[in-house]
Amino acid sequence: MKRRKLFEGAVERLLFVCAMVSILTIVFITIFIFRTGLPLFEEVSITEFLFSDRWRPTDDQDPGFGILAFIVASIFVTIGALVIGVPVGLASAIHLAELAGERSSRFFKSVVEILAGIPSVVYGFFGTVLLAPINRMLFGGTGFNILLASVILAIMILPTIISLSEVSIKSVPKELKAASLALGASHWQTIVRVILPAASSGIIAAVILGTGRAVGETMAVLMVAGNAPMMPEVVTSMVRTLTMSIAGDMGYAAGTHRTALFTTSIVLFVFVMALNVIIKIITRKGRVKA
Repeated sequence: MKRRKLFEGAVERLLFVCAMVSILTIVFITIFIFRTGLPLFEEVSITEFLFSDRWRPTDDQDPGFGILAFIVASIFVTIGALVIGVPVGLASAIHLAELAGERSSRFFKSVVEILAGIPSVVYGFFGTVLLAPINRMLFGGTGFNILLASVILAIMILPTIISLSEVSIKSVPKELKAASLALGASHWQTIVRVILPAASSGIIAAVILGTGRAVGETMAVLMVAGNAPMMPEVVTSMVRTLTMSIAGDMGYAAGTHRTALFTTSIVLFVFVMALNVIIKIITRKGRVKA
């Protein structure tokens, strides 16, 4: 018994150390990006930085450090990905949880796992080689634009939405489904009016996590969005997102330009943290209702 207690105590301490390492990592990352990025506001006003679309960091005569065009582009691309990906992902989750047989379900889950494991650069190549020429043929221009980036991101967020939504749907108590069917509702009516509302908190959390994935994606979007630092006007506009700006410029940036890129990362960090807080609130409300 004494040896067992010593072993359990050692395991508890090890788990505590691992948890503290995770917390300290987040703390150090936060301190680093804020300490490196905030000095920008000694030279550039926060209003100009957030609400100006004039990005000319290498212009020695009249430099500009406005990221509004990048923020708008990130929002457009993310919304486009959600418009395409959420209906497909939710429909797939419903099929896996309620309609697919055991053999079919195993096959589709394997496909979803493969999608989750494909590197983002492969998605970028897929968009560049296969989808961009189709996009160019249908809408003109270069073929690299918001629409193509949204399609690629929609494919990339599907595993997150499908997996988490399926788990939420399967977590709905069987008694609710049985009661609905016993009252005369069809299977589809039960899914739409009983199961989905009961699983709504988990589904919304899945969508928000997918949103975070779409906002933070860099390589695939860099390859298909056009990388043009201008304000988007239509879905066929070439754009540059926040992550594209950081990844594309960090290799040669120096001085205030480099500081501005770290400040851009602060904007991304705050946005992702806000998404996580929203997920916590939604899942907490879901547990309270349950």
